[in-house]
Amino acid sequence: MIAALRGGEGIAGKWRGARGDASYAGAMDLSRRDLLAAAALPLLAAFAEPELDIPFVPTPHALVEKMLDLAGVGGSDYLIDLGCGDGRIAVAAARRGARALGVDLDPLRLAEAAAAARIAGVEAHVRFRRQDLFATPIWEASVIALYLLPRINLALRPRLLTELRPGARIVSHAFDMGDWRAEAEEVYDGRRILLWIVPAIAGGRWALTDAQGRTFTLDLDQTYQDVAGTMTGAGSVAAIESGLVRGTRFAFAAGGRAFSGTIAEAAMTGSDSAWRATRLD
Repeated sequence: MIAALRGGEGIAGKWRGARGDASYAGAMDLSRRDLLAAAALPLLAAFAEPELDIPFVPTPHALVEKMLDLAGVGGSDYLIDLGCGDGRIAVAAARRGARALGVDLDPLRLAEAAAAARIAGVEAHVRFRRQDLFATPIWEASVIALYLLPRINLALRPRLLTELRPGARIVSHAFDMGDWRAEAEEVYDGRRILLWIVPAIAGGRWALTDAQGRTFTLDLDQTYQDVAGTMTGAGSVAAIESGLVRGTRFAFAAGGRAFSGTIAEAAMTGSDSAWRATRLD
């Protein structure tokens, strides 16, 4: 949704107004309470709706499923929808067995989201919270869902890159992340969805030992998932070619040889051969 508002489903964004964090842990009772709430919606909308930076524009349900497919959402995931609107992305993720959190500033949309979770029978797996998305902790998420404006995506980008764990996925309806290239992009009925995977940090200086015991120095420059630089050793300096980080996986070529492995905090481990590297800076 677009809006301060509809996060995974729309454009959820940062809304003007006081920050709040009242948690909508479960759906409201759907009998008399829901009927009374529904009857009061026009009055509440007139007097209680917060001023939002982004209008509420829901993502079509079929496209919600395509977004979750693109991100590979399953039972082991924890999805956070920043700007959840009526909660449809979070609820759809919960139907797949994932845990989900929807964040929005609009109390009317949050009430709709809680009711939707109750109707779907997934209220034990999904929560909704009234909170500024920029104040929402995201480090536990394995998937972030967005339907925000371009400027909101760009404002969020530093947090997504530094607070999420390597390998976390970000799926967005319509809008990109500026010069951070998407890993995948698909179009359905004229609507674009995009996927990014948070890269591990490969940039810096590393001491590499290959499978034959020879030592090299890697000097790596990283821009999002792309890596360039040099590999120095055995009497030569070779340029890093086709350097790419996808989550914790790292592949590159240098001196006519290909390397593939995984990155941890201060170590790389080869998966194609018994090479290893340790961080020097």
